[in-house]
Amino acid sequence: MKNARENGAKTLILTVRVHPRSRKPGVEKLGPQEYKVHVTAPPEKGEANREVAAALAAHFGIPVSGVRILRGERSRLKFIALELEG
Repeated sequence: MKNARENGAKTLILTVRVHPRSRKPGVEKLGPQEYKVHVTAPPEKGEANREVAAALAAHFGIPVSGVRILRGERSRLKFIALELEG
């Protein structure tokens, strides 16, 4: 679902399944707005969440500040908002 923002940016909401402690990091598209993200970090002290944000930012070519976890901070299933430039 995409929403127009006042500054011309769009927000894209993704459903993301996280696989912490993976051997190979990467982002895999499962559906239109569903992704699987493999990170090497353990799910402790927000390390995996930071790696997920960095991986998604790199994948979509946006700054890490444009990635927000809306729901699922402590879960492998997360809802994440991406602020994309219009």
